[in-house]
Amino acid sequence: MKKSKRAAIWAVFATLMCLVGTVHAADGSPEIDTGTTAWMLTSTTLVLLMVPGLAMFYGGLVRTKNVLGTMMHSFAAMAIIGVLWMVCGYSMAFGPNVLGGWCGWNPDYFMLKGIDTTILDSGIPEYVFAMFQGKFAIIAPALIAGAFAERIKFRGYCIFIVLWSLLVYNPLCHWVWASDGFLFKQGAIDFAGGTVIHISAGSAALVGALYLGARRGYPKTAMHPNNLVMTLVGAGFLWVGWFGFNAGSSVESGLKTAQALTATQIAAASGALSWMILEGLLHKKVSSLGFVSGVLAGLVSITPAAGDVLPWGALVLGAVGAVFCYYAIELKNKLGYDDTLDVFGIHGVAAIWGAIGLVFFLRPGAGSGSFWGQLWVQTEGSIISLVYSGVMTLIILIVVDKFFGLRLSEADEKAGMDHSLHSERGYGMLNLNS
Repeated sequence: MKKSKRAAIWAVFATLMCLVGTVHAADGSPEIDTGTTAWMLTSTTLVLLMVPGLAMFYGGLVRTKNVLGTMMHSFAAMAIIGVLWMVCGYSMAFGPNVLGGWCGWNPDYFMLKGIDTTILDSGIPEYVFAMFQGKFAIIAPALIAGAFAERIKFRGYCIFIVLWSLLVYNPLCHWVWASDGFLFKQGAIDFAGGTVIHISAGSAALVGALYLGARRGYPKTAMHPNNLVMTLVGAGFLWVGWFGFNAGSSVESGLKTAQALTATQIAAASGALSWMILEGLLHKKVSSLGFVSGVLAGLVSITPAAGDVLPWGALVLGAVGAVFCYYAIELKNKLGYDDTLDVFGIHGVAAIWGAIGLVFFLRPGAGSGSFWGQLWVQTEGSIISLVYSGVMTLIILIVVDKFFGLRLSEADEKAGMDHSLHSERGYGMLNLNS
């Protein structure tokens, strides 16, 4: 009898628990999808991996005396923007419209204080989404640093990325990705950040390179990369991390995720192969730097389109993007301006091509349904990002330069960033001027 009574009690208890669960579901409160949450946690980690990958990629391309200073630009962004995003960036980017829609704001998002138990409709804790998006906010200003590498003060750079994140990245993110952003409402497609990240960073990089001027001695003095091995490894980390960057932007773990991941792999391979063929035909040799440039061109080209184009479209976007980037760099060399690590030539050019070119390769059901309408929206978004980022970057640079200074002195630039700014050196070598 005692056993039967205990069994009856447990049966009643189990029934009550089921009823509680049923009521919770009936209230419409989303429940955690553990599979999607696990994938988004993985994607967040993969995107963060891209930042040290970028540091290695950039660090290997500069001269020995500037390797640590260059890598510090990426790592400093992890700290500065990592804090700024938590304090107000997430709220500015994804909160409801304020200031006429220039940005968003939600008091619950300030300091992430009001999302402790929030579960999004996709079945993931809002903390996960906030941290995933925060990694995008980190890498955008870190990309810009490649354009004025080897000649910018560390303090000036840190202040610049704070202002750029607040005044450029967060508003653009709101316009394109927030549910009440005006470009979002118009149906602009930017799956993982072609417009928000790469066009805006490319435009800012071009303006920054022109404003600061060329490195002393450029282009007459040879300025060889210090470690292409490190650059290749960094490019490998970027390729791997980009799967989280693009496939994670589906904010699910299903068909769309697989489509985005497949498109990413195809475009990266296609871009690399296209650059290899181009160099082989024109120079009879294939360089490692050319190979990784092609990889990046393909990855950037597919970023705005990853979840919305068919595999053959990814193939074309990557291949053509590499060709455009190759000749953009050739044009830069002829014009003579010093975009040190070709940020605009690769990230800006490839992103513009990807954002507009995706219209020709959309899978059935993607986009607004009107080819010309979608083409206009994509072009409009690209122009807005290009112009807004460029103008605001120029204003920010002028203000920071006036009050804090940006350009290294001739003596400090000659000594190198590692010694003059950080009192360190990257390698145990005597020749710091190489």
